[in-house]
Amino acid sequence: MVLDPGDDAVHTHTALAAHHPPSGRITLHPGPGTTSETGLAHDLLAALGKPPLLPGRFPAGRQPAWEAATAWINALPVNRLTVLRAHRLTARRTMRLLELRALTGIHLTLVCHRPHLPAALHQALQTADFAITADFQAARRHYYGTTAPVPRPAEEPARPANRWLTLPALDRLVSYDSPAPCTAPCVPPPITFRHRPPPTPLTEQAVQEVARRLSTVTAHPRLAAALAAALFTGASIQQLATARPGDYDAAAATLALHDRTRYTDGCASHRVPPWARVSLKAAVSFAQLAPGQDQHLLAGPHDRVHLLRMAEAARLRPPQPPVGQRTGPVGRIQWDWRERKEAQCYDTMLTRHQMPPSL
Repeated sequence: MVLDPGDDAVHTHTALAAHHPPSGRITLHPGPGTTSETGLAHDLLAALGKPPLLPGRFPAGRQPAWEAATAWINALPVNRLTVLRAHRLTARRTMRLLELRALTGIHLTLVCHRPHLPAALHQALQTADFAITADFQAARRHYYGTTAPVPRPAEEPARPANRWLTLPALDRLVSYDSPAPCTAPCVPPPITFRHRPPPTPLTEQAVQEVARRLSTVTAHPRLAAALAAALFTGASIQQLATARPGDYDAAAATLALHDRTRYTDGCASHRVPPWARVSLKAAVSFAQLAPGQDQHLLAGPHDRVHLLRMAEAARLRPPQPPVGQRTGPVGRIQWDWRERKEAQCYDTMLTRHQMPPSL
């Protein structure tokens, strides 16, 4: 706990200047005019670099915003959280932050811009072990952290951040297959692509750009993990939905997908590349924190629209048909072009096979 008796701007400026998630430091400046716990969770998601709202429908209409924020803190290398204007926190909001500290182990610093703790803050802290300092230099050394590093200018012009990335691994995302999850314990072997080619590995530049976009486009751990998994597995939404929390092995860095009726390659485990492990870890944590949602590790079939909209928001798409073969409104992404093309080829072959020989 840091006391700022005179509400000196140097405390606020120093704490905000130390905000640097890659270095493990988050500074949260709660939005004014709200006392809701969900609003504070949205502020925390924004501080983590995530959009504050989670898409989808949730039981009782309550967004699992705290569960999502907790899951991301568990997955990201974040170990310090500084909360400004703590004297305005209600007892419930303070308890939420203390619960976050207990669930994640994060080092929590509350900055009270008053000479004494307000009654609500004092009441909430009765259940916690804490220390108080009113010394700015001590606060800067031990709590706020150093000023965040200024990024170096790029040596070459950066590509437009809003350009589309066309990724062949997304070709089958809306495939018409319908695998079912395994109900009995299943330890699948490593994937052997028998009926389809393996997804083309991303280049290092593409990996960096995809990871950057996925980290900022959604706060929903399951959607982020599902799109990441689609890129390194080439699997469809239906097959991604077969994964359960126990199907991600963090120690071995593998993800198991199920296909007991062998629509594609059967039950198999996929190697998870380093860039995708944060989202998978966050998805596992989210499933453990929000068991009332459902037991999907990744996006379920009911999340199809949200997953596709998220991919489009990240400007990620599968290969698109040539101009002369496009259907629908101009600019709309055609997610099932390859599937429809293969279905048409199959229908043509079947028709030819069934045609009687000419006289």
